[in-house]
Amino acid sequence: MRLASLILLLVASPALALQQPQREVARIVSPVWADEASRDAAGEAANVIRLLGLGSGQTVADIGAGSGYYTMRVSPVVGPRGQVIAQDVTPRYLDDLKRRVRKAGLTNVSFVLGTAGDPRLKPASIDVALLIHMYHEISQPYALLGRLRASLKPGGRIAIVDLDRPSEQHGMLKETLVCEVRSVGFDLVSMADLKPGYLAIFKPGAPADPQTVKACRS
Repeated sequence: MRLASLILLLVASPALALQQPQREVARIVSPVWADEASRDAAGEAANVIRLLGLGSGQTVADIGAGSGYYTMRVSPVVGPRGQVIAQDVTPRYLDDLKRRVRKAGLTNVSFVLGTAGDPRLKPASIDVALLIHMYHEISQPYALLGRLRASLKPGGRIAIVDLDRPSEQHGMLKETLVCEVRSVGFDLVSMADLKPGYLAIFKPGAPADPQTVKACRS
């Protein structure tokens, strides 16, 4: 099967949409993970931006943007030639973030309402997808990852920040995360410790056959 056809199959296959994680899925309880001052004091966003090498002109998707902690900090970094796509599945969170962005005068931010299994991003449109302290809340991670893969530009990456603890405790064990993301055809680029948590960076690898994707056990 040709590579382009396999990628299309990976994105469109109902097998991925039906594949449920073999672990607890945490409930979405808040648009805020922690107060922004303490996150800044720990250097969280600054370290993630540095480790990813984000810069002018890039397009970054903030998946599960919530209150916009990363949207607000990445927007000046990518500048007027770049773009931040603030995406979430909760309309109220996006409405509040739109007001925050407008008040701050940011002009390079757009907004997308997605679903649990579909971020609703254009194909080959983003350089980096950020999934920050929210992967454990995704009820259809295999379908979402398959569609995110199709949304990446050549050389694109996904970056996941979470806590190394079980998903029912609003974290994601490193081993489970790597297993799930690899299962749909991503390769682990790097894993770095943060204060607190970790940053895992992945890039597309050899596409997986969606019919053979197996849910990982925590």
